[in-house]
Amino acid sequence: MNVVSIVGARPQFVKAFAVSRELRVDHEEVLLHTGQHYDEELSDVFFDELGIPEPDSNLGVGSGTHGRQTAAMIEGIEEVVESAGPDVVLLYGDTNSTLAGAIAASKMDPQVAHVEAGLRSYNRDMPEEINRVLTDHASDLLFAPSDSAAETLALEGITEGVHVPGDVMYDAILWARDVAVGRSDVLDRLGLAEGEFVLATVHRAGNTDDPDRLEAIVEGLSDAPLPVVLPIHPRTKHRLEEFDLWERATSALTIIDPVGYLDFVRLLDAAERVATDSGGVQKEAFFLDTRCVTMREETEWVETVECGWNVLVGADRAAIGEELSTTQDVGQKPTPYGDGTAAEEIVKILSERVAETSLSLSDD
Repeated sequence: MNVVSIVGARPQFVKAFAVSRELRVDHEEVLLHTGQHYDEELSDVFFDELGIPEPDSNLGVGSGTHGRQTAAMIEGIEEVVESAGPDVVLLYGDTNSTLAGAIAASKMDPQVAHVEAGLRSYNRDMPEEINRVLTDHASDLLFAPSDSAAETLALEGITEGVHVPGDVMYDAILWARDVAVGRSDVLDRLGLAEGEFVLATVHRAGNTDDPDRLEAIVEGLSDAPLPVVLPIHPRTKHRLEEFDLWERATSALTIIDPVGYLDFVRLLDAAERVATDSGGVQKEAFFLDTRCVTMREETEWVETVECGWNVLVGADRAAIGEELSTTQDVGQKPTPYGDGTAAEEIVKILSERVAETSLSLSDD
């Protein structure tokens, strides 16, 4: 089986790591990096730490408007797919790279497979929501991370090609947690003790590009009873400076440069709590038994909220401070995202689908 896997932003590297490890045992893979992420330091460190081979192609698209960026990706992806002639084009998550891959590959011969299908925030103001919906409806194989995600697809009329292998990020985080404990010295470098700090991440445009929301988040984080460590996203730093919030943020929070994946996993595992607007971090926190405060009004990972391990607070200063301070017990954690063997199951299903398609074509 020949596969073209498309990645373009930080969380996708983690998902690709888990699946590529399984793929490359018996199959061939072309790893296509769209270059969507504009901070190469955040991208390259993933390939180094996770042992993912250097991309076979890097489109180097960089930042831009959604339309220009997606259009450039479609053109580049089409050329790579034409050249590689894969059986499957494998897509991850909900970025512009995901949508571009779906548009390009759905008009060509390969099977289109979407890992992390069926997630919905039901907020069409989020570009990621548009990407998710369109990608799911253009895909031949849809790998939902949970039963509820599969049910969402069924409500939209998508029942063919839907599978629930679990979540590939669970596969990756189990590996990374054990490796990070032995390899990462980030706690010592920052002078942190386990369970005695809050980890924060802020990067979504809906929060960073609105000065009132961003100020409320900074103030809410500053109300935390424990020190708050914030690895700064380039966009967030730029907006803090633009909105004259940088001095306040640096005085109230421990702002650090972006960290590698293993360092981040170590911080997330050791934190007493995490405050984030990232979908991926919500889920990783859940996997690592770290309580989460989500600075959004909605989440794709509804199971984490339903069981109490994740709380939605939006950009409300009082709610952020309150949820970072509460000591109420959250109870036992369920396991809605599988058992950490999603990547193995995905590769098995892909292989079977390609074999069935080949047999069907030979019969014709």
